[in-house]
Amino acid sequence: MKYRKHIAVILLAVASLLLATGCRDSRTIPTANGRPQITIMVGGLEKVIYLPAMLTERLGFFKDNDLDVHLLGEQSGANAETALLTGDVQAVVGFYDHTIDLQAKDQCLKTVVQFADVPGEVELVSKQDAESLESPKDFRGKNLGVTSLGSSTDFLTQALAGQAGLTTSDYTRVKVGAGQTFIAGMNHNGIDAGMTTDPTVAKMVTSGDAQVLVDMRNEQGTRAALGGLYPAASLYMRCETVAAHPDIVQKLANSFVETLRWIKTHSPEEIAAKMPAQYAGGDPKLYVKSITDSITMFNGDGLMKREGAENVLRILGQYSRNVAPVRDRIDLNATYTNEFVTKAQGARQP
Repeated sequence: MKYRKHIAVILLAVASLLLATGCRDSRTIPTANGRPQITIMVGGLEKVIYLPAMLTERLGFFKDNDLDVHLLGEQSGANAETALLTGDVQAVVGFYDHTIDLQAKDQCLKTVVQFADVPGEVELVSKQDAESLESPKDFRGKNLGVTSLGSSTDFLTQALAGQAGLTTSDYTRVKVGAGQTFIAGMNHNGIDAGMTTDPTVAKMVTSGDAQVLVDMRNEQGTRAALGGLYPAASLYMRCETVAAHPDIVQKLANSFVETLRWIKTHSPEEIAAKMPAQYAGGDPKLYVKSITDSITMFNGDGLMKREGAENVLRILGQYSRNVAPVRDRIDLNATYTNEFVTKAQGARQP
């Protein structure tokens, strides 16, 4: 009997050890050859809205800051945040609104570099539906494409419809992903309209397969559609990681701020030339156009504007089923920091 109890204790200890080693601790970042090894999941590497991620790598700014960074592509921001929470990646390049949505689930994520003050998203309408669908007021009874349910495109679609007086029971949100799956969904009558980004926008508008219904690639269009700024593309991490590794977070901020500055001083042609050739999809001129149409979305400094954060909370407080019930207890200060970006800017001052 004592022997069995002894074995049981040993097995319990082994199981506990395996469980502990199998769960990744966000406070631990591996190193190799003296460099931190950072994996960043990007909500679509080829999307222009997330262009700073790959551009930073191509410009060598990660290595200049003594970082080894591995970029992973994932079309859905909702899936990217899951990978972050499970510790499979150390950071995500995705929409800021996920930090608010996750706080409502008692999870702490923090944006440390804000790339843009606007979503960079476009609501496209298929050519066959263009005459009957002229504004979000016409969403009733339509199939509307989103990246995935619970994604930022889902939040924004509900916001556009909600401000037109519609509820989710008035239309159907359809998961169509991005890129070719989005194009296929629209061209084969899977969706009547949908939210996507460049270069998909440039491809569909140039081909005549779709028209722009709502344009949120610039400040004017975003304010008209959403009642204010809507900071979107950003670098966010788990709060525990930020607290445990401020030196590494600072190096990441230094890298991305340098890239945002570089974007502001170079042409779309020069930017396109730095990106992987396959991102052009065999049409370099169209790729340059897609960058030209979206490039003004990047803020150039990496700072979060309080006005924008408050507007995101306002919208999620109305249209996110997670945030709406707890809107009054959301702490915006816990969802972002300008500390690292401010230091990155100061480091460059003469």
